Formats: sequence, C-alpha cells, structure tokens
Amino acid sequence: MLLFAASMWGASKYQSGISIEPRLHFALTAAPGAMALLFGVGGIITFRLAKTTINPVQIDRASKVVTGGIYRITRNPMYVGLTALLAGWSVFLAVPMTLLGPICFAVFTHRFQIIPEELVMSAKFGRDYDEYRKRVRRWF
Repeated sequence: MLLFAASMWGASKYQSGISIEPRLHFALTAAPGAMALLFGVGGIITFRLAKTTINPVQIDRASKVVTGGIYRITRNPMYVGLTALLAGWSVFLAVPMTLLGPICFAVFTHRFQIIPEELVMSAKFGRDYDEYRKRVRRWF
C-alpha cells in the first residue's frame, strides 16, 4: 500500500492538479479516510478479540473463521480500508491520474493476496469458511 501511495505522490508531481474548493476538498478527502478507519481498525479489533492473526503473510496461523463485527459486511475489511485510504490520498493529491492507485492496489491485492488467502482458509476451515464466503462478499 505504501508503494502505491508513494507512486501516486510521484505521479502527482508530473501532472497538474485540479482546483477544488477547500471545504469540499476536505470533505472528499475525509470521507474515504473515515471509511478506511472504520473498516481497517474494525477488522483489526475484531481479529484481536477473536485472538487470531492479522498478519496476511502468515495466513496459515489463522485460528478461526471470524464472521462477526465488520466481517458481516465484507470478508476483507482491512483491504477495503487500505483501498479507501488510497482513494482519500488520491483526492487529497487532486490529480485525476492518481485514481489509478487505489484501482491498481485493489486488483493487485485481489489477485496476489485475497485469492491465495481464501484457498488457505478454505483448506483449513472447510465448510465453515465456504458457507461464510457464500454469505459475505469479498469487498462489500
């Protein structure tokens, strides 16, 4: 996510930004920021309360299928939060080209993180996870 954010910042230095009235600019930046906080922190807190790992690299250490809290809305609230954070960053930069950042991040995360995680979770938790996948969308 930080690499995408840095790339967006770099791209913004070579493009002209658009003028946005300051109050609107703040609101348009704050809205995805609030969503990022709600989903990202909500996901972390729910995982901590369930006493399971939040480390996406060590998915095999997951101890249970978490279905409560924010996980009733999306199977991937932390990724939703990071994508929303990048969307807010894009609005803050006010350079239309930077909107590619959150889109590319979502596509990359879906392909190289979410799909492999779901394979591990399905193999590890079987029917419980498969039923959860049927009820709750990946993103929201």
